[in-house]
Amino acid sequence: MSPTNTRIQTVETDAGTARITWHPAPQPRLVLAVSHGAGGGIEARDLQALAGELPAHGVTVALVEQPWRVAGKKVAPAPKTLDVGWRGIWPALAKAGLPVIAGGRSAGARVACRTAGELGAVAVLALSFPLHPPGKPEKSRADELLGAGVLTLVVQGGNDPFGKPDEFPAGEYELAEVPYGDHGFAVPKRAPIGQEEAVAVITGRVVGWTASLG
Repeated sequence: MSPTNTRIQTVETDAGTARITWHPAPQPRLVLAVSHGAGGGIEARDLQALAGELPAHGVTVALVEQPWRVAGKKVAPAPKTLDVGWRGIWPALAKAGLPVIAGGRSAGARVACRTAGELGAVAVLALSFPLHPPGKPEKSRADELLGAGVLTLVVQGGNDPFGKPDEFPAGEYELAEVPYGDHGFAVPKRAPIGQEEAVAVITGRVVGWTASLG
């Protein structure tokens, strides 16, 4: 687990005030910046688990709260506005001069994919990428994922209604499945693996992947 020397930073963007909660690595070689989805915040189990585990492996984790969330709003704005907020926090993420992985869960994963190339991200971590709205596979967002243009790891729940692993198209990205997990990586009580095991799949896969990045 990471040390408790977290630091909170507010950043002014053209979409409003954003917030970064830093979980610094003692000897950092990478920064992983991850934002939340449209229906939750940085308290999500996967984001908290990564913030707890990765610093010990040389990865500083920056948990990013979009301006709408900081302002206390309950509904996320349009994708273009999310992109504006993300672009606005990027200079703070890159300030240390370390390679930055753009990441996020759900809507945050889409933002990371859409902006990775222009911002100079070294890679993208897409947690629970919403391939399509539940029950509407014809409304695919695969073009955002396939257009990221950098090394990409998708971590997807095996039972995610926004896109199960076998629904994803072939492409130049890696995909790791969290067995039985839903969109929030929760697993049913009847599943043969427990919740802690499911979260360990996420952290273990991301630790290994970041080690391959340098």
